[in-house]
Amino acid sequence: MLEEGKALIGTLSRLKYDMARDRALEPMPADGEALVDEYNAELARLEERGQNTWFTAPWLYAECYLYRLLRSLFATSEHWKLFDPFFAQKLYTYKGSGTAVHRLAVTLAELESEKHIIANDPEKLKVLFHEMAQMCLWGNATDLSLLTNMTPEDIENLQTIGRDAQDARKEFILKDDQNAAWEHITTLKDARIDFVLDNAGFELFTDLIFADFLVSHTPFVSKVVFHPKSIPWFVSDVTPPDFAALLDVTSLPLGPASEQLERAVARWNAYLADGTFALSVPRDAAIGAQDEIVNFWTSPWPYWDIRLRAPKVWDALCGSGLVIFKGDLNYRKLTGDVRWPVDTPFETAVGPLAGAFPLLSLRTSKADVVVGIPRSVAEALDARDEKWRTNGRYALVSFVPRGES
Repeated sequence: MLEEGKALIGTLSRLKYDMARDRALEPMPADGEALVDEYNAELARLEERGQNTWFTAPWLYAECYLYRLLRSLFATSEHWKLFDPFFAQKLYTYKGSGTAVHRLAVTLAELESEKHIIANDPEKLKVLFHEMAQMCLWGNATDLSLLTNMTPEDIENLQTIGRDAQDARKEFILKDDQNAAWEHITTLKDARIDFVLDNAGFELFTDLIFADFLVSHTPFVSKVVFHPKSIPWFVSDVTPPDFAALLDVTSLPLGPASEQLERAVARWNAYLADGTFALSVPRDAAIGAQDEIVNFWTSPWPYWDIRLRAPKVWDALCGSGLVIFKGDLNYRKLTGDVRWPVDTPFETAVGPLAGAFPLLSLRTSKADVVVGIPRSVAEALDARDEKWRTNGRYALVSFVPRGES
């Protein structure tokens, strides 16, 4: 096992060397898992166009290829098949979120104690929805694949909760469709909502709190389905083992669990047991488990291609009352990773997805693709902060309703 581990480290070192020198991407070996043929077919097309090196391949393909190739290295090993090379990093970052996690658990307990009051006050429900959505939005600021040098103190500052902190951040939400999303939710009755997940740890914790609010405190939602990744992906994305670890309160790296935190996790486990919460794959699915729905999320394709390449995923999403896409990569895939003019309407940028199912994207911006904001706003930001698209300081809340049939 040790010798094989050393060999894997050597292979990874050679991969890093090749990347820095713009070497050609090589076809993936058959490893018994999904999408190898699809990645290799696309790589062959890129080679025909002279775009098959690390510096010339389309950014979206090259990034996805890298993480799928990393999975292939471990999948073809003897002793490391189920190893997640990023798991320790995810746990470390979550440990830095302990203060915010406990505060949110206390807030959730307070909501439980006022449940009968909240249920009969539509305006209070709306205010709480805004607070939950912003909590979920800024929880996305903790992205290990893009913010690699953050200290625990930086993480805690990003995760500060409370109305004052959220009010101060409003100017940083460049597109804000929260009201439209809430108006849509209020038209639902006992609906299912889907979360296409992004980061593990604190962000997943905020996703669960948001889902808890929707099913426990509103009459509009009765089921939430969470869509993880099947393999370690973009460092911090949620896999089934990450989901399981967060719900095992005894394994959380947060010190002694508070009563409120234990109560929240117990309720979520009960929801998973009775079907109120569900994963799109079995809860005990191992790294690399095969399933048509979960496989698609680690493909190199933009989400414009869902209907063509993953009809089972398409059918599942079309049956949802609302599909919430979390994070930067999901936003890039929703918009085709195209450098659209910034004033392009979001519903235009999502192409064939527009109108197929209600869609809400919660994203802090860490890549160049930004749509749905006035050109004048972008020009002012360009003059003030040339890295505004990629530094994670700004966010977009983008909603597209279901089209009329």
